[in-house]
Amino acid sequence: MTDALPADRRPVDDTSVHTHELPPTPTRDRNIPASAWIEAPALLITAGDDIGTPLIAYKRRIGAWLLWRAGPATGADARYVAIDAGDLTHSHTFRLFPDGSGEGTGPSGARHVRFRAWKEDLLGR
Repeated sequence: MTDALPADRRPVDDTSVHTHELPPTPTRDRNIPASAWIEAPALLITAGDDIGTPLIAYKRRIGAWLLWRAGPATGADARYVAIDAGDLTHSHTFRLFPDGSGEGTGPSGARHVRFRAWKEDLLGR
């Protein structure tokens, strides 16, 4: 097994991938860019346009959701995008700001200011 690397030091793996091939757990040795996802919806491809067009990388599955992040985990503008693996037209976003604050709406319709609460909403908790 390869040692885990910090997200910003992981090489980008541009190998084309289908939805069913996206791993269920976080990738710790590489970043899978949205551009490599064959079925990627346009919403995902443009998720970083208003925040400097950073790398949009796959993070993991959370229940039925595919979690992606545009931008770094901390210290700068970032946007998380959760896409329903069963209906790629259904998605939710969470915006993370440089000061650590955030906002997003989950599947329940609730507005969240904490990333953890937004992720729990994805799980239906």
